[in-house]
Amino acid sequence: MMKLLSSNSIAGFVVGSAVCLTACLSIGSSDSEKVKDQRPVVSSVTMSPDIPSSASFCGKEIDLTRYNMHEGFDRELSSFTYFHSTTMLLIKRANRYFPIIEPILKANGIPDDFKYLAVIESHLDPRVSSPARAVGTWQLLEGTARQYGLTITPTVDERCDVAKATEAACRYLKAAYEKYGDWAMVASSYNAGMGRISGELVKQDADSSFDLWLVEETTRYVYRIMAIKQIFEAPYKYGFVLRAQDLYKPIACENVAVSTDIQELSGFAKKNGVTYADLKRFNPWLRDRKLLTAGKTYTIQIPKESDMYYKTPNTYVHNPAWVVK
Repeated sequence: MMKLLSSNSIAGFVVGSAVCLTACLSIGSSDSEKVKDQRPVVSSVTMSPDIPSSASFCGKEIDLTRYNMHEGFDRELSSFTYFHSTTMLLIKRANRYFPIIEPILKANGIPDDFKYLAVIESHLDPRVSSPARAVGTWQLLEGTARQYGLTITPTVDERCDVAKATEAACRYLKAAYEKYGDWAMVASSYNAGMGRISGELVKQDADSSFDLWLVEETTRYVYRIMAIKQIFEAPYKYGFVLRAQDLYKPIACENVAVSTDIQELSGFAKKNGVTYADLKRFNPWLRDRKLLTAGKTYTIQIPKESDMYYKTPNTYVHNPAWVVK
C-alpha cells in the first residue's frame, strides 16, 4: 500500500509539473509576442529634443515658456535636429565662411548671433538665388543691395561676394536697430521688411514681433535662427558627430586687382593657373564670361594650388565645439 501511494504521488507530481510548465511556457510566449508587437520596427529611435525655458539671442534671454514660443522653437529645433544631411553640411561650410563673416559683424557692432541669420537664409551658399530673386549668402534683393552699397551690373553681382554682402547686410541691420532698438525685431524685419513689421506693430497694437500675427515664414524666422544656434553651439548633444577632417577647410587665395575689362575670363583663369570653373567658384560675383569694370577696381581671388586638395586632412577647426575630441 505504501508503495502504491508513493507511485501515485510521483505520478501526480509529474503531471502537475507538466501542467505548470505548460502554463509558464504559454505565459512566457504570450509576453514575448506582446513585447515583439510593441518594439520599434526601425533601426533608430526618434526622440523629441528638450526645449529650454529660454534661449539667448544677441545677449538677451528670450522666454520660451509661453505656448506659442515653446512650440515655435520646438518645431525648428526638431526640424534641424532630424534634417541630418543638411544640418551637418551647414556646420561643415561654416568652418570656411564664419572666419569671413564674424570679423565684419564685429567691426560693424552687429551681434555675433547674426551669422546664424546667414546660415538659415542661404545655407552658406554664396551663389544661391531664391524664387523672389534674392541672391547670395545674405539673400539680398537687388533694390536693397543697391541701397546699401553693392554693385550689380550685367557682369557683376556683389551680392555673391561674401565679404561685401556681409558689409551691406550690416548696414541694413544697423539701420533697423536704430528704428527698433531690439535685435529680435531687427531679425524679423530682415525677413519681412521694416515697413511690414512697423505697420503690423501699429495695426496689432503690439510691442514685440513675437506677438505679431504674420505670414508663416516670418513667424518662424527668429525661432529658426535661435534653433540653429542651439545646435551649432553643441552639435554632439543633438547627434552630430564631426571630426576636424570632416569640416571644409578655408582655401588660401591670392588677390589680383583688376581695373580694366576682361573679355574672356577663361583666358584670364588659364593665365593665372586655374580653371574657369575654379575662378567662378571662388568669385561667384562674376556673373558672366567677361568682366566689364566701368572704371571700378575689382579684386579677383585666385586659389592657391597647394591648398585645393584634401591629400592631407583638414586641421583647421573654427569652433572646437563642432568636433569630437
